[in-house]
Amino acid sequence: MTSRDRVISAMARRGYDRIPVKHEGTPEVNRMIMDHFGLKTMEQLLRVVGDDFRYVEPVYTGPEMRTFPDGSVEGYWGERYKYAEFAGGKYLESCYQPFAGVERLEDLDRSHFPSADWFSYSTIRAQCETLRDQGLAICFGTAGDMDFINSIARARGTEQVLIDLITDDPVYLEIMEARFRFYFEMHRRVLEAAGGLIDFTHIGEDLGTQKAQVISHEIFERHFAPKFKQYFNMVHSYGAKTMMHMCGCVMAFLPRLIEIGLDVYDVVQPSVPEMDIAELQRRFGQQLTFCGSVCVQSTIAFGTPAEVETEVKRRLKLFPEGGLFLGPTHAIQVGSPLANVLALYRAAGSLCETIDEKILALATVPEGAGGINMSKLF
Repeated sequence: MTSRDRVISAMARRGYDRIPVKHEGTPEVNRMIMDHFGLKTMEQLLRVVGDDFRYVEPVYTGPEMRTFPDGSVEGYWGERYKYAEFAGGKYLESCYQPFAGVERLEDLDRSHFPSADWFSYSTIRAQCETLRDQGLAICFGTAGDMDFINSIARARGTEQVLIDLITDDPVYLEIMEARFRFYFEMHRRVLEAAGGLIDFTHIGEDLGTQKAQVISHEIFERHFAPKFKQYFNMVHSYGAKTMMHMCGCVMAFLPRLIEIGLDVYDVVQPSVPEMDIAELQRRFGQQLTFCGSVCVQSTIAFGTPAEVETEVKRRLKLFPEGGLFLGPTHAIQVGSPLANVLALYRAAGSLCETIDEKILALATVPEGAGGINMSKLF
């Protein structure tokens, strides 16, 4: 089977030669894997771990994203990011929030709103054709697309956004609507340019904490469900499937998301009993495909290779014909043992431990194509 054959067959529950795999790791973890195998590019890494998915991207042609004297970099919405460093790694964190403290619509600076016109879509078809020729499943988007809570919080503040959702604050709702229009139109143009060659689109919304949902059903129905339904319908009209990243405990929202058109639930964080992969499979396994599910907070970070293997084998028994794309519950984190990472993909049957010249020759991928463009999380 090609990667795409494997993924499509798993979606249809028709079986597969091995379970489909979707990798995600922090830059430091990816470097650890690459150094171990003597690899130079992310494409080589994805081939070695057996990742069945690749992403296409439009070319950014908009205003220059500025870098400031303090080293911070600008995001699409005028927010700024600096690296927060810790032992062994670093993360970009919001350090300037242009919409913080804005209480009146007349004070909202809409010049910070991006446009789908800031991108060229002329290379999308060629990217898709190259990846399709290589037998890969093709995706567009990231966990940061849409993302009305977490990403708006980076430009307005987390506490304020949660208050905004309860009070129906008009400033927040204006930003939310602008964010929806921006990503809806960008995704629509990419799908149009791809001419039916994109298999999945990818968006995100962190609707759960470690123990419960973040917002009420009433708030979800009022502000989120109509937008997601409109987006899912648009994606389906182009023949693609919808994938949505959701961290935390989101069981409460799954029936409604399925009803309005979600196809793939991405990452599946098994942090509480009701989110156990077996329980999710029992309740939703015929309606929803899952992606991820091997915990980066426990098993991969602090378990043993044997424990990682046990978790993978459990999933192989739960999804013998399909319904799961195996991978970590988020980016594999700094400090996770290499042996555990390799055990994940070895147990899945996807790890290529003999590096041949064909893999080493994969120094580049088509312009804009490949792994997730992390800048779009801004």
